[in-house]
Order: sequence, then structure tokens, then C-alpha cells
Amino acid sequence: MTSGGKYPLKNNFSVFINYPDRTTGISGLPKQPNGYYKEYVHPTPDIPRPGPQRIIVGQNGEAYYTNDHYKTFIKIR
Repeated sequence: MTSGGKYPLKNNFSVFINYPDRTTGISGLPKQPNGYYKEYVHPTPDIPRPGPQRIIVGQNGEAYYTNDHYKTFIKIR
């Protein structure tokens, strides 16, 4: 990711849209304009397709990790 290379999976380096949760109406990440966040697929061992792990990076450099396909986020930077 930091080298600028792409991991050859769908959605890698694509715009992440911070949709609100269907039940609570609350977004998982701080609210920002569309296009603010990019998502990167974090490879999951033994899964040949994109697994549930993602890293989401904001335009100001903040970064979040999710291991459950956007249900929860951990701020990592």
C-alpha cells in the first residue's frame, strides 16, 4: 500500500462510501464528503478472493482497519 502498488483484487484502491448502518443510521467512520476515503484490500490467508479485511484511508492520512467487512473499525493512524 505505501509503495503505491495495487493488489489485484476488486475494490482495491477504490473510493469507500461511508454508508450509515441500516439499523442504527450511524456511519462507521467520521462523516466526510463522498470520495474522501479510499479502501485497500488486506489479503486474508487461504482466501483467494477479497476477504473481509480492509484498510480505509482518509485524505488527511487517517487510517482504519476492519476485519469484518465494514461492521467495525479500529483507528490505526
